[in-house]
Amino acid sequence: MIVRRSLLVACALIAASVTAHAQTAAEKALAADKFTLVAPFPPGGPIDTLARIIADGLGKRYGQVALVDNAPGAAGNIGMEKVKKAKPDGHTLLVIPAGNLTINPTLMPKFPFNVDKDFVPVAMLAKTPNVLVTHPGTGLKSVADLIKAAKAKPDSLSYASPGIGSGLHLAGELFKDQAKVEMLHVAYKGTPPALNDVLGGTVPLMFSNLPTVLPHLKSGKLVALAVTDSTRTPSAPDVPTMTEAGVPGIVVPSWYGLLAPAGTPTDVAEQLARDAQDILTQPAVREQLKAQGMTEWNLQTGAFGAHIRDETARWAKVIKARNITME
Repeated sequence: MIVRRSLLVACALIAASVTAHAQTAAEKALAADKFTLVAPFPPGGPIDTLARIIADGLGKRYGQVALVDNAPGAAGNIGMEKVKKAKPDGHTLLVIPAGNLTINPTLMPKFPFNVDKDFVPVAMLAKTPNVLVTHPGTGLKSVADLIKAAKAKPDSLSYASPGIGSGLHLAGELFKDQAKVEMLHVAYKGTPPALNDVLGGTVPLMFSNLPTVLPHLKSGKLVALAVTDSTRTPSAPDVPTMTEAGVPGIVVPSWYGLLAPAGTPTDVAEQLARDAQDILTQPAVREQLKAQGMTEWNLQTGAFGAHIRDETARWAKVIKARNITME
């Protein structure tokens, strides 16, 4: 009995020793200080939501204070500058949408960052599908109907966007290239006025984030022609993908990523990527994302960096081919 008890005590000590030494150097470094999640846009919306989700998760995991710093201005550049200049120890992180990383470098003649050199890609966080919608008064029921009408009378159809160079503007330009049609672009200062004119029938079409237009699709005020994603979305399962609708090559969901300052140690970035995945796959967080029309997207460090470079090259071709410039 004494021998057995001694063995149990020894096993417990070994287990405790293993647990005590299980924490990696990266985890120890991350547990040493508070976190600041920089969201370069105002409170509300997907960037703010994701920043708060990641901050909450990191704070609980490492027992540290974790704050969200909303730093809007200059199309997101003010917040990016804060992170660029931060100490590269994994405690100041950037939550950012795709366009700031993959469109602005080409679109803005004086873009003040080199994304490859100024930041370390940590992880893709989440995505939301975009959808091509039309006013029911157009009579268009499918992408095939749209292409037929556009080819019959080039530039007779127009599409709205929240602004020149926005991801939704470029989705429209990519559609024109892939479908071999010409449509007029009508730029607005934000999504609300663009959507209002499509709802009113002033402009017949627009590409939009699905969560923004979903209530109008359900009420019949808008008609969805296709989603710009690789698969159909559970939120609108009857809406085909662009590929299914006959126009391949248009897989352009809106996505959001997590970056750190250049110089952040590789093991710290990789640990943060694992932490982000763990946080975003928790059932309660998944439900929170779903309510915002988002799903988590697991793409980490090197793979995430490659994705940024690939999308930057793709949008650069569209911007240059269409001679798109900032006003």
